[in-house]
Amino acid sequence: MSTASGFPFRLIATDLDGTLLRSDDTVSRRTRDALAAATAAGAAHIVVTGRAVPWTRPVLDDLGYRGLAVCGQGAQVYHAGEQRLLTSVTLDRQLAGVALAKIEAEVGPLYLAASRDGLDGDVLVGPGYEVQGTLPAVPFTDAADLWTAPLNKLYIQHPTLDDDELAAIATRVAGGFVTVLIAGEGIVELLPLGLSKATGLSLAARRLGLKAADTLAFGDMPNDIPMFGWAARGVAMANAHEELKAVADEVTSSNEEDGIAVVLERLLA
Repeated sequence: MSTASGFPFRLIATDLDGTLLRSDDTVSRRTRDALAAATAAGAAHIVVTGRAVPWTRPVLDDLGYRGLAVCGQGAQVYHAGEQRLLTSVTLDRQLAGVALAKIEAEVGPLYLAASRDGLDGDVLVGPGYEVQGTLPAVPFTDAADLWTAPLNKLYIQHPTLDDDELAAIATRVAGGFVTVLIAGEGIVELLPLGLSKATGLSLAARRLGLKAADTLAFGDMPNDIPMFGWAARGVAMANAHEELKAVADEVTSSNEEDGIAVVLERLLA
């Protein structure tokens, strides 16, 4: 498993929001330096994020990142250096429509958003849906607009149910049609059935000639659980959801306190 220099992992997989990124969407100098030292020691770094490529590219550009990134909860493997998609999995829109109907029959009308496929795919946001942060989105008023182009995922919110309640109900009534997961505060997603970050990470790792046994993973939300299950070691941030902490091998400092760097520095010492 160790690199030639003795660093114990050949692959470092990091989530973005709540993990690599601080609340202001930046990566600290300490964390940049720790990742640079780990890669200099022979480890590869792969960003593994729920964001689709258009929402991920600005972060990668800021990092000077040229390698592979897993985007859209595993739906997309993106080569940052070549600025091209290597793989892309889209949501079956008929199944997604059935899933939405079943969820709304149970809980009433939902607030909706959707991520379109492709390097420049828009995120469409309907009435009532609250976008987290300042990421770019395109408003829509006619729900029919959701289905006019291939999608990576749907986002759902409810006027009164919290994320855990909404995800639990959606899984119970529609889990046979789509994968339901929580990707962040206010972010409940409907994905192609069976898709997860582990799916995309395994594809990206294979392209690098690496395996699960080579991998150290960092995350903060339940959507990182499959990635932790695949990797040799999973590290949750101090700010992580309790479901992820429950399956983590270790809990580090928060994203605001350079939790990734804390672990990497210890392993590099």
